[in-house]
This record gives sequence, structure tokens and C-alpha cells, in this order.
Amino acid sequence: MTTTAIKNEKVLFTGKTHTTAGRNGAGRSSDGFLDIKLPQPHPAAENLFGVAWSACYMGALELAAGKRKITLPADAAVDAEINLNLADSAFFLSARLNVSLPGLDREVAEELIHAAHTICPYSKATRGNIAVETNLI
Repeated sequence: MTTTAIKNEKVLFTGKTHTTAGRNGAGRSSDGFLDIKLPQPHPAAENLFGVAWSACYMGALELAAGKRKITLPADAAVDAEINLNLADSAFFLSARLNVSLPGLDREVAEELIHAAHTICPYSKATRGNIAVETNLI
């Protein structure tokens, strides 16, 4: 499988992990930042994907707010819900990103949520591949 390079592409970071299966299964990052037991692949996979996506989405919210000279509330949060679904003997994912931006005007908050969804690499990677809901809570 090959990928197409994007003109002027610059790799900013590469996450490297090693995962093993079985009763003593585990996942570890090469930098030691992540070290988790994975005796069952699910729900660990969905939870890890949710944490990764929501962390990336939070960064995208910060970037979108900064471009608009808006200060995000200190208690801004993203709650990700990743569903593992089964239909017609096929597995697939769906997701909800529930965003809390307390104290911000609703219209401004919704604008930031939309902007973050266009910035976040996880949102871009899943666009058109899985059903995704973004909600202001």
C-alpha cells in the first residue's frame, strides 16, 4: 500500500507503538508515555481512539479560537463516544464528539466546533468513513 505525499509535507511528530495480544496483551509507546494492559482488544481500542481523537480535537479548538482571538474557557472539554457496530456481519465505527465550552456564546461555540472539525486530523481521517456527530453540550 502506498500513500501520496502532499506537496510541502513536513512530519511534525510520529507516534510509535507496539501492541501484543492475549491474556497478557499490552500496548506501549516507544517514548514510554503510554503503557497500558490490553487483555481484550475491545473496549480498549475504542477508548484509546476516543482519547486520541478528543485530544486532537481539543488542540484544533484551541487553534480555531486563537485564530479568532477568542479565549477558550479553562474548563473546556471534549467527551468522545466511539461505537463499535455490527451489521450484515461487518464491523464498523460511529462516533459522537460532545463539546463543552461553558461561558461562550452558543453561536461562537458552534462556530469553533465546526472550525475544529475541519482542522483536526482525526476528523479529516474519518470524514466520509464513519458517521460522526458533533454536539455542543
